[in-house]
Amino acid sequence: MPHTSRRIKTQCASCSLKELCLPVGLQSVDFEKLDGVIKQSRRLRKGDYLYHSGENFQSIYAIRTGFFKTLVSLSDGRDQVTGFFMSGELLGMDGIDNHAYTNNAVALEDSEVCELPFNRLDELAQFIPSLNLHFFRLMSREIIRDQNVMMMLGNMNAEERLSTFLINLSQRLAARGFAANDFVLRMSREEIGSYLGLKLETVSRTLSRLHHDGIVSVEHKHIRILQPQVLRQMRSQSLSKACSES
Repeated sequence: MPHTSRRIKTQCASCSLKELCLPVGLQSVDFEKLDGVIKQSRRLRKGDYLYHSGENFQSIYAIRTGFFKTLVSLSDGRDQVTGFFMSGELLGMDGIDNHAYTNNAVALEDSEVCELPFNRLDELAQFIPSLNLHFFRLMSREIIRDQNVMMMLGNMNAEERLSTFLINLSQRLAARGFAANDFVLRMSREEIGSYLGLKLETVSRTLSRLHHDGIVSVEHKHIRILQPQVLRQMRSQSLSKACSES
């Protein structure tokens, strides 16, 4: 584990994000059991690795605060970004199948996570049946997200890909009580390009065009979505086109 991470204590019942990363309707006794299962909470600084690809899988992690990216190292030495994760989302589920993490997880800013040992969660699910269903739903959400990324890479042009990315980010922020149309990007343009299958220059040029057209306001990493309906329309049209061609 990174030597820069600092151990802290947390309680699920008092966490403002419990509705996002835990099933609804849990009773106080259930939260007490969960608190007993959570191994540690830890803080990571920007650039710290939460886990590495190939590392033995033991835990999944609920993001309490902060932002992460996942990436894989390609055979030519390049890193490919495979996802971005924010507070209330889970990291590490890619390790369940083969008992080893398939991605690297890196903090994009100072962050805090709750570590949930998987074998203990499996035991706990026998007493809290809704826990299993909740994780199935989270896994389903990840599958849908992966499918949407594949559709972006296969059928959308640069403007459609970036519009879809911004709308998705906006919706996820809104679900956490943050401003949906006024936010700061935690990732670089190069990282966005890696995720969307675009060159850095293409991401910058497309953002500039959206800014020039008055659809978004771009000031370095500060994004204001001025016409969300236009972005949503671009995404809907491209998704409809992708479905009709599949």
